[in-house]
Amino acid sequence: MKNFLFAAAFCLPFGSVAAETLTVYTYDSFVSDWGPGPQIKTAFEAECDCTLEFVSAGDGAAMLARLRLEGERTEADVVLGLDNSLMEQARDLGIFAPLAATPEGLALPVAWEDDTFVPYDWGYLAFVYDNTRLTEVPDSFEALAASDLSIVIQDPRSSTPGLGLALWVKAAYGDDAAGIWQRLSDNVVTVTKGWSEAYGMFLEGEADMVLSYTTSPAYHLIAEDDASKSAVQFSEGHYLQVEVAAKLVSSEHGALADGFLAFITTDAFQNVIPETNWMYPATGAAVPEGFGSMITPAPVGGALTISDADRKAAVEEWVHALSQ
Repeated sequence: MKNFLFAAAFCLPFGSVAAETLTVYTYDSFVSDWGPGPQIKTAFEAECDCTLEFVSAGDGAAMLARLRLEGERTEADVVLGLDNSLMEQARDLGIFAPLAATPEGLALPVAWEDDTFVPYDWGYLAFVYDNTRLTEVPDSFEALAASDLSIVIQDPRSSTPGLGLALWVKAAYGDDAAGIWQRLSDNVVTVTKGWSEAYGMFLEGEADMVLSYTTSPAYHLIAEDDASKSAVQFSEGHYLQVEVAAKLVSSEHGALADGFLAFITTDAFQNVIPETNWMYPATGAAVPEGFGSMITPAPVGGALTISDADRKAAVEEWVHALSQ
């Protein structure tokens, strides 16, 4: 059925839109030479006889802020790189259009029902470290705060992993979250705008640990034959991030945008994800053997999607604690 829906989404409009350009806002690492963007561009353009243009617009929260400022003047037809932490805030803006068809073939660790956002990958947040430098690592936020280890994290006001971290601590500690952040503040050496900057600093040795994903070590293992990176398993559980895409109401290429959203759940898109975005595909697409050696965390409690009020409260708590 998925293949039929995909064909139906493509066959009618594409005969008349050969000259169209579909503009997709996404984050920096997605459009890098080593990210999924180049392969996905080639695969989609082979199907649509169109031009797919990725525009790097910062991490998820920064993208959403840009779209809010641009309003109906935005050149974006699709945004790719928001996540479950930002979905309700994004929905409340009224700038995203309903899906033309319900995605099928999804294989997420949670039930998924949404009429606007298409998931394209998922993963659990985790702190990553170099196991040749550290032999003992904390197994909880409490233990991390009590240690003298340095960490680099991302800003929740601009970065989806950074926002996920703020919500992770809140889900794990509730009313005690502010106290955890106050104790963690001595461990934080830098807060970056996005994931790429933070991970780069970690690789340069500027911090003992970095906020990333349980699957990040798979990149080093598979692409570099380097087993020196590991993710720490926390006793509180780990925060689940599901990354999503959606069509802008203001898009002048609506049929083409619908075709791209349908394309996301096909093998041509999903097979690219594990070894370029280093996340789990949103469908049952195969993952490389090295993924099998990654930690398998328990999810932290709490809702998959976050209300705007709860998001703002968690971010304000983070800002206040780290500004002391």
